[in-house]
Amino acid sequence: MVQPLNCLPHQELNHLSSINLYLLRSPGPPLPAMELLPSAEVPINKKTTSPRDAENLKIKVPEKRKTDDNDQIKELKKAKLETKALKAKRPGFTDERYQETSYYMENGLRKVYPYYFTFTTFTKGRWVGEKILDIFSREFRAHPAEEYERCIQTGTLTVNFEKVPIDYRLKHNDLLANIVHRHEVPVTCQPIKIVHMDEDIVVVNKPASIPVHPCGRYRHNTVVFILAKEFNLKNLRTIHRLDRLTSGLLLFGRSPKKARQMEQQIRNRQVEKEYICRVEGVFPDGIVECKEPIEVVSYKIGVCKVSPKGKDCTTTFQKLSQNGTTSVVLCKPLTGRMHQIRVHLQYLGYPILNDPLYNHEVFGPLKGRSGDIGGKSDEELIRDLINIHNAENWLGIDCDSDISMFKSTKDEADRESLSSEHTSVVHHSDDDGCANSRETTPPCNEPQQPENSVKLLETTNAVKEYQVAAQKSSTEICPAPALDAVESPLSGGGCNAGKVTVDEHCYECKVHYRDPKSKDLIMYLHAWKYKGPGWEYETELPNWARNDWDHLDSA
Repeated sequence: MVQPLNCLPHQELNHLSSINLYLLRSPGPPLPAMELLPSAEVPINKKTTSPRDAENLKIKVPEKRKTDDNDQIKELKKAKLETKALKAKRPGFTDERYQETSYYMENGLRKVYPYYFTFTTFTKGRWVGEKILDIFSREFRAHPAEEYERCIQTGTLTVNFEKVPIDYRLKHNDLLANIVHRHEVPVTCQPIKIVHMDEDIVVVNKPASIPVHPCGRYRHNTVVFILAKEFNLKNLRTIHRLDRLTSGLLLFGRSPKKARQMEQQIRNRQVEKEYICRVEGVFPDGIVECKEPIEVVSYKIGVCKVSPKGKDCTTTFQKLSQNGTTSVVLCKPLTGRMHQIRVHLQYLGYPILNDPLYNHEVFGPLKGRSGDIGGKSDEELIRDLINIHNAENWLGIDCDSDISMFKSTKDEADRESLSSEHTSVVHHSDDDGCANSRETTPPCNEPQQPENSVKLLETTNAVKEYQVAAQKSSTEICPAPALDAVESPLSGGGCNAGKVTVDEHCYECKVHYRDPKSKDLIMYLHAWKYKGPGWEYETELPNWARNDWDHLDSA
C-alpha cells in the first residue's frame, strides 16, 4: 500500500497556509512583528510617517526560515517524483503478469501452477529509522527472524529493488519488495459464461467459488484474470462485486466513463437487483420485508450483525417454492450493505441453507435469530469465529477479512501485504467475500505446522512434492477455455509435473493439501437479475433453485 510521504512537511505547509489565512482575514489587531511570516514586513501608516522614517522603521525578518521552507518544498517534490518512479516499477496487470503461470484442470477444479510473485509495500511512518530485520521479525510473524535474515542476505527481500544489509535502517519512501513462491487456492472449473458484451460493458455469469478480483490467496484464479487470460478482455472496470461463494450476474465496464455511470446508477438506487437463495426451513407466504439496520462487527474478519447502531437497510423476500425442509426465496435488496441478504435472513430465522458464516451456532443457540447471538460481546464473537475456523477448517471468513499472520499486526486497515499469505490464521480474505478455500485445511496426515516450523521441516528433510490427485476432471463438467491459458495437452485435465516448481524454502511446497470438496465451493445464493435505466440482464437459475431439487442431487 502506498504510504503518505514526508508527512511532516505537509503538516508544516498546511500550518503555514492557515497562518496566511489568519493574517488576511482576522479582524483583530496585527500580530507582533516576530510572529509574521519570513517575507512579511511591519505595516506602516503612511499618513503619520515620512518616507525616510518609514525606511528606518522597516523591519526585515531574517531569510533563514524562508530558505528552510524552500528546502522542504524541494524535498517534498523530490519525494513525490521518487514515489511516482517507484510506483511505475511496481508489478501491475500486464501481459507479463498474465503469463507468469497457467492453469490446469483436476478433480473438477481449476488450479494454478505455483509461481514466483513480488509483494510490495512502502515504508510506514512508524518503521522509519528502524532496522529492516527488526521490523520483519516483530510485525510479520509468518516466519522466524532467521528466515527473514536469509531473505535479506540472498536479496529476495529488497529495498527500492536493491539488496541491503540486515542492519539497514528504513527511510521515508522506501519501497520494500519480497519475492515469494506463491500457491493459489483451487476454484471450480465451471466456465465463466458471457451473458452480454458490447463496446461499453461485459456481463458474465460468475460461478461460485471464484473471487471477482485479486485478493488474499487469489490472483490468477479470479474473474478479472480469467477473463483477461482466456477471453482477452483486459482492463475491465469493476462496477460491483459478489461474495466469492455467491454466483450470478457480474457487470464490468470497458471504459472508465461507463463504469462510473453504472456505479452512479447503483449508488442512486436506480438499479433493481433480484437474488435467488435456498434457505433453511419453510419460509412464510407473502412479501416479507426486513428493515433491520446492519452493523459491521469487524472489517478485519468481515462479519456483520443486526444492530441499532448499524446503517439503515431494507430487503424484501418472497417464497417461490418449498420442499418441507427448505425454501427457495426471491430476495430484493433495496440497499447495498455488506452481507445484507445473508444477515437479514439470519435475523428472520431462515438462514441460507449452507451459509458457512451466518448459519452457524457460533452466533448462539438460535444462530442469530431475532438478533439473539447468545449474549456475546463483539469481541467474544470475533474470538469464537477465529477459534471455530481453526478447529473446523471453517470457510466462513470472507475475503476482506484481514486476520493474516502475514499482515502487520498493527495495520488492520492495510489492504496490501508485503509477504505471502500461506501461514495465516485464515489464510486470507476479500471485501465482498473471498473466503479462503484451500483452504485452510491442514496438511493431510500431518499436524498443523507451527509458525516456526519451516526451519524444522528443512532440517528433517521433510520436503514433499505438490500433491497431484489421480482423478481427472471431465470435459463435460469443465470444457477447455478458448485460449492458451490452459495448455491444449491439459484440456482433458491433469497436472503437468514438469511445470510444478518446488522451492526448498517454501512452506506450502513441504505439505500436502486436501482439495476442497464441492460443498465448500458454493453457497446457495445467486445474483439472478439486474435492471437499470434502459437495460436489463438475467442469468439462468442454478440447479439448487429447481422446485424438485434434493440436497442429495447437488454439489
